[in-house]
Amino acid sequence: MVKFRSFYLLLLGICIGAELAIGIFMAPVIFYPSQYIGEGVLSHYQSGQLMTQVFLKYNVMLIFISSLIFLFEIVNLKNSESFNYKISAFFLALIITLLAMAFVFYFTPYILDAQKIGAEATATAEFASMHKASEFVMKAMMLAQVVLFFIRVRKES
Repeated sequence: MVKFRSFYLLLLGICIGAELAIGIFMAPVIFYPSQYIGEGVLSHYQSGQLMTQVFLKYNVMLIFISSLIFLFEIVNLKNSESFNYKISAFFLALIITLLAMAFVFYFTPYILDAQKIGAEATATAEFASMHKASEFVMKAMMLAQVVLFFIRVRKES
């Protein structure tokens, strides 16, 4: 169980790192290419299409890791840890899994459908609202992941 717990922490850390890298490093470069390679290279719509391809790949990892985390916490409910500790970790894993599912199965299809319609569909107030909600879901999920990571690391020590 100790080796799997280390693998669990590694996967959780990879997921957090990927989310930080996408949000902090990748998104600003993709959405503001004029700062790096000049004007008129990509429209905002085209940048969004590129970013979507990143998220489609990320979504596979997110669902895989979230599922493993949730399964680990279900199995972990039977161990001898304190009730509060294991229930806290379980509910954090549940929150992470539900938010991951919302991101992958609700927000991503909405964005893909809008992109299929064209640039005009991604310039609406409704799209902006959904995109903002997806960003909020991502940030809430990452916060839950970070808290769970530190709870699990603390317990390891």
